[in-house]
Amino acid sequence: MKTFEHFNANTIEEASMALESENAEAIAGGTDLLGRLKNDVLSSAMYPKTIINLKTISSLSYIKEETGILKIGALTPLSAIAADTNVQSKYSALAQAAGKTASPHLREMGTIGGNICQYNRCWYFRNPDNRFDCIRKGGNMCFAMMGDNRYHSIFGAVQGCIAVNPSDTAPALIALNAIIVTNKDAYEAENFWDYAVPGSTILAANEIVKEIQIPTPASGTKSAFQKFALRKTIDFPIVNCAVLISREDARICLNAVHNNPYRATKAEDAIKGKAIDEANAEAAGAAAVSGAIGMPGNGSNPGNKYKIQIAKTLVKRAILACK
Repeated sequence: MKTFEHFNANTIEEASMALESENAEAIAGGTDLLGRLKNDVLSSAMYPKTIINLKTISSLSYIKEETGILKIGALTPLSAIAADTNVQSKYSALAQAAGKTASPHLREMGTIGGNICQYNRCWYFRNPDNRFDCIRKGGNMCFAMMGDNRYHSIFGAVQGCIAVNPSDTAPALIALNAIIVTNKDAYEAENFWDYAVPGSTILAANEIVKEIQIPTPASGTKSAFQKFALRKTIDFPIVNCAVLISREDARICLNAVHNNPYRATKAEDAIKGKAIDEANAEAAGAAAVSGAIGMPGNGSNPGNKYKIQIAKTLVKRAILACK
């Protein structure tokens, strides 16, 4: 690991000012950042010179409900969100997503803010010693395009990159119509990722996530989360899905299928206002992947459409779980 300066921030304002310095990066639980630094994933130009510790800001870890809004501090551990009985009962998709992220120990370390801001897990991007200077690092090509792309995008590329967003909590926040509050602004969760730049949030260099706000669902509303991973919760998702269904509305979001979380609006239209049964859930699942194209390793070859099929099935299962 290369050397870097370490700064303990006591306030959000202090952290924001420190992040304005050259090549500074924030650390919370560190479950993403430390791996990147240890494996020397980034080029020298991208390697942070200063790490800003946010864990010393004591006011950013909490779960509370006020005036019809669930408020979660950005430094709240995923384990606390998964175990909270109010989140489990009213915001089920989020509790389930947090509870299926990584391993128990990593859930105790990882934070909700870090989970939505993490880098992609493409094995070319993450290869140690920066062996692949891919397009996401300023290079000229996406090595996954012509290489091993079995876990990559099934909905095409953004600026030549087919890496996927690996967050488990992101689709739940989008389905639950969350607002992400920073030290500078507030964003609808659906607009938190920059869809013009692959896999990036819209955060400015000195912008810090402070709080997640979720409106209390109306009576009768149900939500659910489904995930497929090779080693269940230990692994990052091959596909995950969150669904919210009310009497009049439906919100469905897939992740790990595109550069950023993928709002399945065709699936929403297919199930909205209809009975939750096997046939309607099956139709919504099919609608969710109607625009999928896949890559040779995960969906474009007639005999190898496994990731598209998983996405279709998870949408169906998540809808049925809201019955």
